[in-house]
Amino acid sequence: MKILTSVLTELLETRTDLHPQMYFKSSLIALSHAMEDQILANTRVSYPPLIIASFQRERFYKQEAHRYRRLAQISDQVYILAAPETSFSSNSDIYEKIAFAPEDSLAQEWHLVIIAEQYTSCLICRERKFSTQQLDASIIDNSRRFEGIWTFDRRVTQTAAKIIFKRILAYRPELAAKIKQAKARYLQITPNPPQVNPETTQIDPFVQRLVTYLQASQYKLLKANRFLAAKEKKERLLNSIIEAIRRSLDPEEILQVAVQKLGEGLGVCRCVVYRCKENDTSTQIYHEFKSKGISSIKGQIWPLSNNPLFQEVKTLRDILTIEDTTTDPRIQNAQENTLQNLVTNCSIFSWLMIPLIYQDRLLGMMELHHCQETPANWKPEDLALVNAIATQIAVALIQAEAYANLEDLNQQLEALDRTRSNLVAITGHELRTPLSTIQVCLESLATEPDMSPELRQVMLNTALQDAERMRKLVQDFLTLSQLESGRVEWNPEPLSLAECVELSLSHLRARLHTQELPQVTNLVTDDLPLVQVDGEWLVEVLAKLLDNACKFTGREGEVTISVSRYNPQTLEVTVSDTGRGIEPNRLDKVFDRFYQEEGALRRSVGGTGLGLAICRQIVATWGGKIWAESSGKNQGSRFHFTIPISDVNLDNNNSGKKGKSSKKQKTRQD
Repeated sequence: MKILTSVLTELLETRTDLHPQMYFKSSLIALSHAMEDQILANTRVSYPPLIIASFQRERFYKQEAHRYRRLAQISDQVYILAAPETSFSSNSDIYEKIAFAPEDSLAQEWHLVIIAEQYTSCLICRERKFSTQQLDASIIDNSRRFEGIWTFDRRVTQTAAKIIFKRILAYRPELAAKIKQAKARYLQITPNPPQVNPETTQIDPFVQRLVTYLQASQYKLLKANRFLAAKEKKERLLNSIIEAIRRSLDPEEILQVAVQKLGEGLGVCRCVVYRCKENDTSTQIYHEFKSKGISSIKGQIWPLSNNPLFQEVKTLRDILTIEDTTTDPRIQNAQENTLQNLVTNCSIFSWLMIPLIYQDRLLGMMELHHCQETPANWKPEDLALVNAIATQIAVALIQAEAYANLEDLNQQLEALDRTRSNLVAITGHELRTPLSTIQVCLESLATEPDMSPELRQVMLNTALQDAERMRKLVQDFLTLSQLESGRVEWNPEPLSLAECVELSLSHLRARLHTQELPQVTNLVTDDLPLVQVDGEWLVEVLAKLLDNACKFTGREGEVTISVSRYNPQTLEVTVSDTGRGIEPNRLDKVFDRFYQEEGALRRSVGGTGLGLAICRQIVATWGGKIWAESSGKNQGSRFHFTIPISDVNLDNNNSGKKGKSSKKQKTRQD
């Protein structure tokens, strides 16, 4: 059996003039003890009082059982109601016990009814549930609140007793005779209640003051507990963000975790964070948290240079708060409509901007947007929290940046170590081989006086060729060193590209006159615009690219040099061949120093691996680009580089003569 109707509800329906009040548990304990002590203090009575007490659970009854054993010695009309948990059950002992179902409405109520000869009092209350998150057990228990009636009115008390008696009979009908006797004695409504001595019955002033004090103290305690719970929540939020961002060294992941946890923790409409520098004109929103029903601005371009709010935060290096964007003069009086457009398009009603700063260096910005029509109340503790989170994000970004720099440095060190290894292997091979040949030739000439003139000439030619090979190796080392150190003096001037190509082809044929070259096709014409570069170094680039193409192309192959123009500022030169080709995954590496596709010691052709590295340095100096293309092994290759076009408008003949004479003076003799 269970009864779902509340006793308080029935009493208020019967007595519409009553108005319930709110009580804390500590106040009800004080009231109950005061009512019980009044009985214990007045033992000389004509007839015993009626006492009805309803406890929510058996454990609450056990805490007060000793008091009711004393009350039972004064009166035989004591009724105790409680929801059983272990040993409580309906029985007749020194007082009547009534065990009601745990689902009964009595399980949520607190009742005490006392009717004596000289006075009456009743306490009829129902517990009010409220959020107990983040509170420990003691705080929850002391903060329990009850809505109900406390009165000395005899008729109200008699009405309450009648209602509870009906509950008792529902659970223990065998008490009908005893309850009938009690009703006849205690519940007879008399038009003129007996006069009582106020000095012995009026405890209201003292108890009222006590309850008022307890109520005020409990409200203060509850307020303090709520403040501590909110503070603890914010500290947990800060700690969770710190822990989350410290688990990663990826700046993008750090920002996304921070914006997500901050938005969820503060319950804001929208939270965004973006990276920016002081001189940036705009940025793009990549990291965003938004509440349900709020439009997303992820991917939008966010203005900075013409945003006075950003400029103010950048200058002050502090948080900026706007409670109402519709009345803020910085937005309404802005000369440009940028801010007003942002406010309208993003539905921003209240705005909070927090800079991400590390050692006075601006790393980014965090923004909170309140999109509801009522202004947001940015509390000082909220500002302190977001400022602390911004500081942690800035530190995490610096750490991630330092780690990325460290990784780059490690990669550079690894590349340097590979360069050193290649340098040792290549120089050892390239120097030892010609030196050995030269030594053998010279020893033969010195120890063989009877050697025929023909053989002697062969020995001398071989020694000279290997000496030239060593000279080129040393020259390449010196050239690359000068280019990388910036010790080269550049003399750019308007030049004819066609004449530079012809000059580089002449050098190629002069150096490789003893070898059979592949067919070389020159598609560069004289009607091209003049280029603005240093002629000596342009010829060097062309010669090395042509030499490289011929080296890896058989005599039955073909090498082609051509020019195309894709914009008014530059020409694009292409040296293509039908030779060995390059694997696509190695196209970016061929310009590294000492790079050898076949390995340093397994090469079928000679070379130091410095030629393309030198070309990259030269082209980069005049602001051009150089790159390689190939479909794969044995599919040929194409090397492209760009040259700036000269602004000088000269006659073709004059420019040709000037370019030709200039190159003749500046071209190095290999």
